[in-house]
Amino acid sequence: MLLLFLPIFSLASQAQTPQTELATHNITWTTPSKNAGESMPCGGGDIGLNVWAENGDVLFYIARSGTFDENNSLLKLGRVRLHLTPNPFDKGTFKQQLALQTGDVTLTGTLGRTTAQVHIWVEVLRPVVHVEVTGSEKLTVEASYESWRTADRRTTGKENNQNSYKWAPQGEVKTRRDSIRFRNQGVEFFHQNQPQTVFDAAVRQQGLDGIKAQLYNPLAGLIFGGVLQGQDMQPAGTTSGQYLNTPYTGWKLQSRAPARTHSITVALHTATVPTAPQWQQGVQQTLAAAHQNPKAARQRTLTWWRDYWQRSFIYIQPDQAAAHAPEWQAGRNYQLMRYMLGCNALGQYPTKFNGGLFTYDPVLTDSTLKFTPDFRNWGGGTHTAQNQRLVYWPLLKSGDAELLKPQFDFYLRLLQNAELRTQTYWRHGGACFVEQLENFGLPNPAEYNWKRPADFDKGLEYNAWLEYEWDTVLEFCMMMLETERYAGHDVAAYLPFVESCLTFFDEHYQYLARQRGAKALDGAGHLVLYPGSGAETYKMAYNSTATIAGLRAVLTQLLALPPRYGTPAQRQKWAAMLGRIPALSFRSSQGHPTLAPAQSWERVNNTESPQLYPVFPWGFYGVGKAGLDTARNTYLYDADVQKFRSHVGWKQHNIFAARLGLTDEAAALTVKKLQDSGRRFPAFWGPGYDWAPDHNWGGSGMLGLQEMLLQTDGRKIYLLPAWPKQWDVHFKLHAPYQTTVECEVKDGKVQVLKVWPEARRADVVVLLE
Repeated sequence: MLLLFLPIFSLASQAQTPQTELATHNITWTTPSKNAGESMPCGGGDIGLNVWAENGDVLFYIARSGTFDENNSLLKLGRVRLHLTPNPFDKGTFKQQLALQTGDVTLTGTLGRTTAQVHIWVEVLRPVVHVEVTGSEKLTVEASYESWRTADRRTTGKENNQNSYKWAPQGEVKTRRDSIRFRNQGVEFFHQNQPQTVFDAAVRQQGLDGIKAQLYNPLAGLIFGGVLQGQDMQPAGTTSGQYLNTPYTGWKLQSRAPARTHSITVALHTATVPTAPQWQQGVQQTLAAAHQNPKAARQRTLTWWRDYWQRSFIYIQPDQAAAHAPEWQAGRNYQLMRYMLGCNALGQYPTKFNGGLFTYDPVLTDSTLKFTPDFRNWGGGTHTAQNQRLVYWPLLKSGDAELLKPQFDFYLRLLQNAELRTQTYWRHGGACFVEQLENFGLPNPAEYNWKRPADFDKGLEYNAWLEYEWDTVLEFCMMMLETERYAGHDVAAYLPFVESCLTFFDEHYQYLARQRGAKALDGAGHLVLYPGSGAETYKMAYNSTATIAGLRAVLTQLLALPPRYGTPAQRQKWAAMLGRIPALSFRSSQGHPTLAPAQSWERVNNTESPQLYPVFPWGFYGVGKAGLDTARNTYLYDADVQKFRSHVGWKQHNIFAARLGLTDEAAALTVKKLQDSGRRFPAFWGPGYDWAPDHNWGGSGMLGLQEMLLQTDGRKIYLLPAWPKQWDVHFKLHAPYQTTVECEVKDGKVQVLKVWPEARRADVVVLLE
């Protein structure tokens, strides 16, 4: 490696402006779509729309964070269809564009002398969708709210994969109908959860009825929906039809008279309230606020997106946008993935790995799944931690620490339930978080398993994949702590959560040791982490490498916090706990010393590579760090690592390769991850192992790209540690200690390097192969 120490010659005038570069990443289509599978994302705040034009109409699905029904399906909020008369979208010239700079979608149609434009945008700070129609001549507009939930629908077989019952429904499972009607010259629609939900079934299944009253239950009393209303529009009856394989009913609004401009609003509201009238009062308040000063709301939204794009970016081969080379696609699609994450910046719930807010009719992903648009594989309210983490790790280096809040809040709300589980089952302290976690903090009931031996530990999942896999929560603990280093956030509110997660491991494995014999620790005074798990792959593990690395990293980070965090007694406790963590295990692979997945294990059950988790996420090995050769050997010579190597879905080999400075390998795998998806929207990857659009596919791609460009070791910042010298790049990323780095590489040389604050420039080392 060629090390170029600062100062670096800076030619700021040679850099393109980020605004100009971002515009080249806008998505433009010049023909209408065939179906919803060719839709375009649009959103903001906590709302996601799938927008497309088909057969002369403009349509969009509406999704919002937190709209969970009784069965824990994450329900769509319906579909809106626009029809214009005269209709320039019918066989005329066509254009549809996602403008990243402003976060909106515009469709333009021209037929003869008539041109119309439909501008769709979502307020970031309020749950309101705006549709603005303008025409070169007067137009009549019909706006229909379409729903497929007009009657109770029994779900059977694979359709239950959209909810928490999955393959093991207990009796009849139904998606309940919504309440929909014309009201106040608009269309009001909402779903009101029934008193009995899957929460009640899980509590009963898992032997927790005795503490049920103490358990957090997000499904009880939940009502969600909205109002569709148009300026100078009135109800015009109902329609019916079938989209793909799903029948629907439409409630139509029509403009009172033709006009050149039309304004349509969808105001959304979600609340936990006892009665529908209370929800109706809330949605009317949102609607009234939306009408008060739409220009100010638009300006606030534009400002939010402008600041978002100024915080960070990655542009690869920016002078070759027209060629659409695979590496350029990777940079563009990084931006598109970041846009979709931004659409749920303020969500009450985190962006789901299995589609986020942008799923569509499942038959367009898998032709055998002829279900409604509410379907997604791997559930709605079920959060699979190994997948979720890949969606959220990239937000530190992208400078989007604020966007981590929905994921953090998700866990904070569940802390008491997790602690109550531990206390009830094992009578010791700490929070036990499982891998497939419901939004009420208990194991998914299907994964927990209804067919269990009568005497099996009720605290455990009777599940070959998930048994004893408790350590992924440590990654979210680490993210919480890292917001202090990266963004200067006050992390005091997270310390009880982090401590509780650590306490569980410390106390539970001493508890298990005492079940086996007289001693709580091994002969060296260390915990015996058995039975454990190396991800879902190395089962019944003894001292799993992933668990050891996670515990050691989080405890080390706690102790490194500024002195204001933690009392002397707490810090003494953390240090003592750190002293009880065993060492990592090693083995020989093809004659080379390598990291082992664990000291021992009984079987291999999946295709993950947790022997490399000390590289990512835990950062004990990497460029510039001790033991790099051993970690590289693990990547190159471990037979399982190589057998499991892939770019698909949640696979992390691109991240491992980047952190290990394996430039060619990192580049090849990251480009495969981030190049165009094969769907019309380039960043709708998947389904991979999960569902489309696969957001942990996109998140792991983002991570790999970031790690190719910037890595850190303490205060040291390594730039371009795994970057192909022949790739031009302009990027701006964030580093610990509230540091921002902007760099431009052209023709294999650093042309521009800016570091904020300036004092951190001395900590930067540029590496070029």
